Amino acid sequence: SIVYGISDYGLSRDLGIPVKEAHEYIEGYYAQYPGVRTFMEDAISKAKEDGYVETMFGRRRLIPELSSKNYNMRQFGERVAMNTPIQGTAADIMKIAMVRTERALRASGIEAEIILQVHDELLLETSLEDAEEAARILEEAMVQAADLDVELVAEVHAGLSWYDTK
Repeated sequence: SIVYGISDYGLSRDLGIPVKEAHEYIEGYYAQYPGVRTFMEDAISKAKEDGYVETMFGRRRLIPELSSKNYNMRQFGERVAMNTPIQGTAADIMKIAMVRTERALRASGIEAEIILQVHDELLLETSLEDAEEAARILEEAMVQAADLDVELVAEVHAGLSWYDTK
């Protein structure tokens, strides 16, 4: 929640702790990871200057709230400025993984299809005979969806129902 701009009050409410303790927790996080605070402050400054933020893949989100006269709206705009480059990039990566998975499944000729996407999960339906190949295709498509400084990792689980894969 900190990297998405949660306030002292929001964290205290979520964790059921005093606001002062939540503030200390957030400050401790920033002390341990000073680059996060710099990234967030730079994102807000650039968004105020440009009126928008971008994901790593260039998708833009306009943030008119940053120039609002209403304090709460401006604060919301700042949270959007911090959140969108991170969460928006994650969404872009997921969309790329979905397209790659679909194309690879079609090219393979196996009997499998994407039936659901929830956050960072894809649910495929396939025959038992094609399950292993579908899993290989899915994992490969997901880990190769973006070239980042950190390795993308995907865990693939199989079961007769979505519940069984957990």
